[in-house]
Amino acid sequence: MIDRTSARPAPWAGGTGEGERRPGRLPRPQAGLESRTASPERAPEVPAGREQLAVRILAKATATIPADLLLRQTLSRRKLLSRTDGAWISRAVFSTFRWQGWLDATTSAEDRLQKALSLADDYAISTSSISDDELRAKAIPGWTAEALDVSPAWLRSLQAEPALWLRTRPGMRDNVSTQLGFCEAPASAAFRDALRYDGQEDLYRNELFQAGAFEIQDIASQAVGILCDPKPGETWWDACAGEGGKTLHLSGLMEGKGLIWASDKAEWRLDRLKQRAGRAGCFNYRGVLWNGGPRPPTRTRFDGVLVDAPCSGVGTWGRNPHARWTTTPRDVEELAVLQRDLLSHAAASVKPGGKLVYAVCTLTRAETSGVTDAFTAAHPEFEPVLLSNPFAPNPSPSPSQFLWPQDTGGNGMFVAAWRRRADPASTPSNVSTTEE
Repeated sequence: MIDRTSARPAPWAGGTGEGERRPGRLPRPQAGLESRTASPERAPEVPAGREQLAVRILAKATATIPADLLLRQTLSRRKLLSRTDGAWISRAVFSTFRWQGWLDATTSAEDRLQKALSLADDYAISTSSISDDELRAKAIPGWTAEALDVSPAWLRSLQAEPALWLRTRPGMRDNVSTQLGFCEAPASAAFRDALRYDGQEDLYRNELFQAGAFEIQDIASQAVGILCDPKPGETWWDACAGEGGKTLHLSGLMEGKGLIWASDKAEWRLDRLKQRAGRAGCFNYRGVLWNGGPRPPTRTRFDGVLVDAPCSGVGTWGRNPHARWTTTPRDVEELAVLQRDLLSHAAASVKPGGKLVYAVCTLTRAETSGVTDAFTAAHPEFEPVLLSNPFAPNPSPSPSQFLWPQDTGGNGMFVAAWRRRADPASTPSNVSTTEE
């Protein structure tokens, strides 16, 4: 069964760092539950209550009940739990899964938890405390090496505690940064509205967030909107919109002009999008149900279609370490089939001259180049579009881009794009570019 998180999650700040479902709707492997900054100092003695609660969450987490969902549900029910204790529990749970390969299964759950926190503290002080060979042997499941390119840099990024990224309303970044504090803009000028937040405030309760001044969205997800490059006045379809993080970003890039159709198979996700859109002041979208089949939700032909497809979420393993040990090669195979179908079905709604963008927060070959190569071969009416990596100082344009966590400072993503030929009967020409 692929859709492991079909149940509606509890409304608690958590998950992917962007308020979206991951992995793969499969909700995405998606303000962070985990503390963003690991203190190099040893933690004080742990109160028994919060340690026991963390142990209970660890015991209940399974492939069908992921740890991040359990954390949201558990912490949302404990109204008297302090912010500090909630952050400690979240860090303890995620650290245990992040360092699972180093833990002795014969010891008590409490001992494993404390060992994991100790390893996390040591790694925060010096990443050289763990060798490349040890990381390769213990940080990821064995099947991973056959499914994608495993590098020491990627493995090291997985063991670091994740950053929390914000996307502000256009033109509001300096104001948000000043008022929140603990913010830093990314090095790349492509991300005009992005901020890394290193504070400890519960941002979901912040007045600026409530007023729609910013959204919590990972920087790799923000890169997808930038690579879509929608123009004001265009009509776009966010085919797998989920709770709408990318829909809202597209709207901002379009300056609120034009129209975005946002679809998902789950009505509750579209309800959540409606709430987020109201807070963000996004009024140029239309939410609609779509089951992913060959019949589109509208007869409209679009200037652009984004297929942010369900995936295995390997690109989020740094933020969501529990998924490392629950994702299987069979998941990857089944999802690749689903991705090919979704891309093919959505492509029919692209107008001549329009753009089709495929994005997944995974890095496996089957779900990335495997899907795009098959689509290009089966659809000669589409020609690849050259994309430039927004994280690279001197990007080399390519029809697809792997955005690795060690380069993004956030999640990993894969993005590819095509343009429908104006004359479907024409023979293939040179690759199109996004610079018009």
